[in-house]
Amino acid sequence: MNTKPLLLTALLCLVPLAVQAKGPAYATPEEARSAEPGFDFQGEYAGDGVGVQVIDLGKGKFRAVKFNGGLPGAGWDKSDKVETEGDKDAVSAVVAGLKKVERKSPTLGKAAPEGAVVLFDGSDDSLKAHWKDGAKKTDDGLLQEGVTSLDKFGRHQLHIEFRLPFMPHDQAQARGNSGCYVQGRYEVQMLDSFGLKGLDNECGGIYKAAPPSVNMCLPPLSWQTYDIDFTAAKFDAEGKKTENARVTVKHNGVVIHDNIELPAGTPGGVGGESAEPGPLFLQNHGDPVRYRNIWAVAR
Repeated sequence: MNTKPLLLTALLCLVPLAVQAKGPAYATPEEARSAEPGFDFQGEYAGDGVGVQVIDLGKGKFRAVKFNGGLPGAGWDKSDKVETEGDKDAVSAVVAGLKKVERKSPTLGKAAPEGAVVLFDGSDDSLKAHWKDGAKKTDDGLLQEGVTSLDKFGRHQLHIEFRLPFMPHDQAQARGNSGCYVQGRYEVQMLDSFGLKGLDNECGGIYKAAPPSVNMCLPPLSWQTYDIDFTAAKFDAEGKKTENARVTVKHNGVVIHDNIELPAGTPGGVGGESAEPGPLFLQNHGDPVRYRNIWAVAR
C-alpha cells in the first residue's frame, strides 16, 4: 500500500490556513504618491455648505462621503451622510465645484510647557532617556510604533502627534492600526478611520468604552494630534478601586471625549489597573505608524 498520499494529507492538515496578505503600506507621502495614482485625489473637499471626504479604496475605486453643512468638526450638522462609491469619474462628479482643503490641527507643533517631560523630540537623547530598550526612530527623526516609555504617570496631560500610513488596499482594522495606551492601560485607538462611522474601535475611540463624539480622523499621512487630560483611577488601602479613571480627549483640536469614565483597562496594554503610575505605550499592530513631539505634564 502506498502511504505517501496519506502522509502528505496528514501533514497538510497540520499546516494552518494562510493568513490573507496585507497590501502595501506607505509610510511617507513621497512613497504613496509615486506608487498610487489615487493618493492625491483622496482627501477633503469643501464649499457651498457641504463637505466631502474622498477615500482611496485602491485599484481605481473611491468612496465619497458627503456631509451637510461642512466637514466633521467644521460645520457638519450631524445629519445623515450620503455615500457614493465608484471610479474616479463617478466620485469627481460628487466633488465638482468644491475646493480641496488640507486641514491641520491647531495644536500641531505645540511646544512643551515649563515643567513638562519631553518624551520625544526627534533626538537620540530623548529616545535613550525616555523609552525602553528596543525603541527605534526613523532616519528623519520620527518615533516608530511598538514602544513603552520609561517614565510613568498618574494624573497628567499628554500631547502626541501621529501619522497613519496610507494603505489603500486594506480596510477596517487592517488599515494603519496602532493605539495610544495612557498609563499603559487605557487605549485611545489610532487607526486610519478617515471617512468611516466613528466607532469605539476606530480612530479616537476607546475600545468597549466610548466612540468619539465626532470622527475627526484626517486623511492618511496627515499629521494628527491627541491632547489628553487624564485623571487616574483611585484605590483604597486594600487595593480596591473606588473611582474609575476619567479622560478628556481632543483629536485635532476638537473635543471627542469630555471627562468620560473608563470602567476598565483595555486589552493589549502593558499592565492591569492599579494605584501605581503607568507608562505611555504606543502599540505595534504591524503597520508603520509614526510619532513626534510627545510630552506630558503631571497635574
